[in-house]
Amino acid sequence: MDRYEAHPAQNTGEERVYADRELRDRRAESRHVERGAFDLPFFLLTLLILLIGVVMVLSASFARAYYKDGNAMGIFVRQLGFAGLGIALMLVLSRLPSTFYRRMSLPLLVVTGFMLALVPFLGTGKEEVGANRWFNLGFTTFQPSEIAKIAIILFFANLICVYRNKMKTFRYGVAPFAGILAVTVLLLLLEPHLSASVIIIAIGAIMMFAGGTRLWVFGLGIAVVGVAGFVVVNFFPYASSRITVWQDPWSDPLNKGLQTIQSLYAIGSGGLTGLGLGQGRQKYMYLPEEHNDFIFSIVCEELGFIGAMLILALFAVLIIRGYWLALHARDRFGSLVIIGITSLLAIQVFLNVAVVTNLVPCTGISLPFFSYGGTALLIQLGEMGIVLSISREIPLRKKKSEDEDKK
Repeated sequence: MDRYEAHPAQNTGEERVYADRELRDRRAESRHVERGAFDLPFFLLTLLILLIGVVMVLSASFARAYYKDGNAMGIFVRQLGFAGLGIALMLVLSRLPSTFYRRMSLPLLVVTGFMLALVPFLGTGKEEVGANRWFNLGFTTFQPSEIAKIAIILFFANLICVYRNKMKTFRYGVAPFAGILAVTVLLLLLEPHLSASVIIIAIGAIMMFAGGTRLWVFGLGIAVVGVAGFVVVNFFPYASSRITVWQDPWSDPLNKGLQTIQSLYAIGSGGLTGLGLGQGRQKYMYLPEEHNDFIFSIVCEELGFIGAMLILALFAVLIIRGYWLALHARDRFGSLVIIGITSLLAIQVFLNVAVVTNLVPCTGISLPFFSYGGTALLIQLGEMGIVLSISREIPLRKKKSEDEDKK
């Protein structure tokens, strides 16, 4: 007999709530979980956004692809191939139970940490972006920081479940999470990769908040981040120059401000309805990274304000659907994982759009499902597969009652 069942009178208030939840989660894990079909709206929204993204890669990349390799379809064909592989990976991962992801959370975090430790020394990218962030696999490049994001989400979700009734203490609810984040961010700064560090800190904070960490911790964290940001901006020329260019891109229009200026030209020239798909001008070697980090500028130029808003609306619906699935997940682990993945998607979409519109300083943050990048696309679709896997375990009685309400 479980100790909570044997002495129920000893547990009162909040402790009793945690005890009941712990008992329920252990019982659920100990028996076979009935799995149904994955969430069809989430799946179809993902495919629709991916389809639009692949089409925009074709439109944004053909000029640069022809200039570099003499093959205007080269970048598009590679992205299309990775999209196909990503869909297959998403479907495979959607078949695996959530208990598999829970068991693999620690090994994945360890392997990711090892790769992050190696990439500053063995990685590539110094010539292009001034930082070693990728492993060259021959047929493509691989960025360990993308794996680090999902590794943090899975491990934090597992750790919160382990410490579920101790998350309000500093020893269990703050120290281990802060330590993991500190080590991960330190490894990322060795590359350096500031944008990934910001995203991982934000995701870690969201996971801790959802897990029940006390609010004063976040106030302290904001203060620490503020002090660190002040030091970086004032004592590191690389960061301070970015702030200067962000405030006035025309202070260096032919070098550091060029990308932002051309992005704003593209957005402004699109107007309300756009120049038409494939009719943009900035992709003809004027705008750097037009098919990658700044592809949303091409979206605005060719599809206009209306088209850009419709795409952002699709992202918003996908994000809302993700949080809905988190609210209805079978257990705490599944709910936390979906919260983490959905929040990661929301943060990346917001920051990418903020960068191309010069709302925030320029950073290397891609637009999910749109920006060119094979391994990044595979990982993003894999994350959607994990969400679909957890959606299979939503109690069938909830799904049946909702179907009856619709009828």
